[in-house]
Amino acid sequence: MPRFLSRVIAILATACLLTASWTGIAAAADPFTGYLMAHFTGESANGEQIYLAHSDDGLRWTDLNNGSPVLVSTVGTRGVRDPVVVRSPAGDRYWIIATDLRIASGTSWDDAANRGSTSIVVWESGDLVNWSSPRLLNVAGAIPGAGNAWAPEAIYDPAAGGYVLYWATNSTVNGIRKHRIWYARTTDFRTVTAPQIYIDRTGTQGLIDTQIIEVPDRTGGWRYYRASGDGQLTIEASNSILGSWTRLGDLSHLGLTGGDVEGPMWAKFNDRDEWTLWLDQYATGRGYMPLTSTNLGSTRDFVRPGGYDLGGTRKRHGFVLNLTAAEESRVTGRWQSSPPSRLRSYNFPDRYVRHADFDVRIDADVSPAQDAQFRLVPGLAAPSGHVSFESVNFPGHYLRHYGFDFVLAPNDGSATFAADATFRRVPGLADASAASFQAYNFPDRYIRHYDYLLRLDPIGDAVARGDATFRVTG
Repeated sequence: MPRFLSRVIAILATACLLTASWTGIAAAADPFTGYLMAHFTGESANGEQIYLAHSDDGLRWTDLNNGSPVLVSTVGTRGVRDPVVVRSPAGDRYWIIATDLRIASGTSWDDAANRGSTSIVVWESGDLVNWSSPRLLNVAGAIPGAGNAWAPEAIYDPAAGGYVLYWATNSTVNGIRKHRIWYARTTDFRTVTAPQIYIDRTGTQGLIDTQIIEVPDRTGGWRYYRASGDGQLTIEASNSILGSWTRLGDLSHLGLTGGDVEGPMWAKFNDRDEWTLWLDQYATGRGYMPLTSTNLGSTRDFVRPGGYDLGGTRKRHGFVLNLTAAEESRVTGRWQSSPPSRLRSYNFPDRYVRHADFDVRIDADVSPAQDAQFRLVPGLAAPSGHVSFESVNFPGHYLRHYGFDFVLAPNDGSATFAADATFRRVPGLADASAASFQAYNFPDRYIRHYDYLLRLDPIGDAVARGDATFRVTG
């Protein structure tokens, strides 16, 4: 092979590897077409859970799932903050990692910082829409005197073939107790190496929020940029994730310090070399505001853009993932806002299917109303011609039969769960203008109520046909 041609191929191969490392997509030719923001909303009853929003332009956002949580933590403190979406380099695996913390439960900030969870919460997915049950990953338990593990982030390190997972922990080192950024390595977000200090400011200055963005073309002169909350919003740069970092400056010239904003969140525009640094205005409770820049090498280049819209929910400390067309189609198809449905009993028309303490029954005057609201989504085991019933107020939880009884349960990702939660919608057995639901894995059985409890039964007489017939209403 001619030397010139060999050199060109090598250069192109290197460029593809760099692009794949940055985007997390093996097929580097797939262009990005949209944006997904994962966030929480605050310390309300359901605010410390996983919310998603979508944008076409990176500045104007539409809440997904009608502004309700998409994922709800059922582990640890049963609340999550500071979510981050991680995409594998091959584009075939995704993780959401988040702080295990629920201030709305009555936890004080002192308890949270000094006697809080040393684990983070992890969800895993193969397609960005069907997520595993949450699990805890104890990242800070090996740190002596660790009080917490806050604001986890992760970035792929191509040199090591794994992820650098970093977070803030309050602990005592050399006689000084404060928050520092620690890190560990992982390949699967199931096991981690021993934690080590990543960022430690001098003296008693603590540091909580850090997020890194990779810029393969080194716009501004560096490959990696990070923003951290350390009294200021400090911007640093490096050509190596775990190498030395150079302080570029802060945002005090814009009147923004760590007393005003936190939770820095990077994003690149899909159609141009321009970046957004979103900042959570926690001091005023107004949620995120954007700064934009075409030169990350100088903090003086950040400006306040106009014309942004955060949608109907307050957006707090989260993450923006650039989406390919395929990813965008899946996400919007799954969670595009639409009215929820209710199942009204045919022969007891004042009663609706609802969950109560994760059991399922028909009741009148359901309170709270969301206990009787479900999204009819494509069947988990057979998307074509089948449906599954996802709870509105417990997203990720579905109606399933278990021992022919019905429960509301979190999707554990298994084939058994998918089959138990999948049904064929057919004309109503008692009235063809209504609907009945035939079990996917027991086709001789249908959803019906008996003594007001939901069961999966064979249907043999007129009473049973009435019990197995429902009207799907708004």
